[in-house]
Amino acid sequence: MTYLLHIDSSAVPDRSVSRDVAATFLTAWQKEHPDASVVHRDLAAAPLPHLTADGVIGRITGPDDRTDGQAAAIALQNTLIEEFLGADAYLFTVPMYNRSVPSVFKAWIDQVFVNGRVLFAVPDQVPTRGRRAVAVTSRGGGYGPGTPHEGHDHVVPYLTTVLGGSLGLDLEFVVPELTMAHRSPAMAALRPKADASLAQAHEEAERLARQL
Repeated sequence: MTYLLHIDSSAVPDRSVSRDVAATFLTAWQKEHPDASVVHRDLAAAPLPHLTADGVIGRITGPDDRTDGQAAAIALQNTLIEEFLGADAYLFTVPMYNRSVPSVFKAWIDQVFVNGRVLFAVPDQVPTRGRRAVAVTSRGGGYGPGTPHEGHDHVVPYLTTVLGGSLGLDLEFVVPELTMAHRSPAMAALRPKADASLAQAHEEAERLARQL
């Protein structure tokens, strides 16, 4: 194994549930793979630029004909793509923000998703097809069947499509819910469920790390 790539998009360095659950995963994973390394890209600490015209047009422009801006944009994309393709397994920390993924994570997706490098029309040509991946996605409320927010989760479906579908990753989810229960008086009655969800998330993270 070369390395595990950890893409972290939680905006909060401390008191982050998704980061805490990811830490449980990493501790267990490193015990199983003591000689392997982890490459951690913290998108909150070092945000990537959003995709611009230079990054789009530079992809269809020959190296000798690119402007300085296009050359810089493609150089960044090449760095991110090589980092992504060089990993054997992946950990994504993607909390729910306003029903969807953090904008810094979407910026990473837009920089990496390049046809002929990462994306291919024929599934068997996708270089990351079949590689194992875990996504930790926390959320402040509950979004399961029968809850008031049922159907409003645009994180798990999105990640399933882009990571599991487009990239062909063998993707597993760890989903701690109700993380705002201990901060919101209106959610006080849900605190036991929040505690149970968090405990289950840590257990799932450790189990998946051992299997990865």
